[in-house]
Amino acid sequence: MNYWLMKSEPDAFSIEDLKSRPDQTEPWDGVRNYQARNFMRDAMTVGDQVFFYHSNCKVPGIVGVAEVASKPYPDPTQFDPDSKYHDPKSDPDKPRWILVDIRYRRHLKRVLSLAEIKQHAEALGDFALVRKGNRLSIMPVEKEQWDYLLGLERA
Repeated sequence: MNYWLMKSEPDAFSIEDLKSRPDQTEPWDGVRNYQARNFMRDAMTVGDQVFFYHSNCKVPGIVGVAEVASKPYPDPTQFDPDSKYHDPKSDPDKPRWILVDIRYRRHLKRVLSLAEIKQHAEALGDFALVRKGNRLSIMPVEKEQWDYLLGLERA
């Protein structure tokens, strides 16, 4: 099993939105970064655990847990000319953009804010979220980092 952190702006798609979806599942569409796409395409498997992270908001941080609920498949928004994620250079026979579905598992008991997470940077080691200049919307999380962060939830 792998562990991930996936960022979303809560005014665009929040953990509450995910929880309210049918089967509490939603395609993670609109990713237009090659490294984030490669994580979904090449490394994510059904059942992988996901930290749901609210970004670009008053208190950015980890707000809940989800899981990967599907194998990777082409992101249909790349072919929709009315979508803000439309990519006219993407070929349906060789799609450029891939997604996975994610399923809601639970809210954290409290938000683990980015500021709090940064206070634990030394204990978290090379954690991508606190690495300077990292702006990826999807990033891997080591099992030890996952366990440590969940431990903070109870603190």
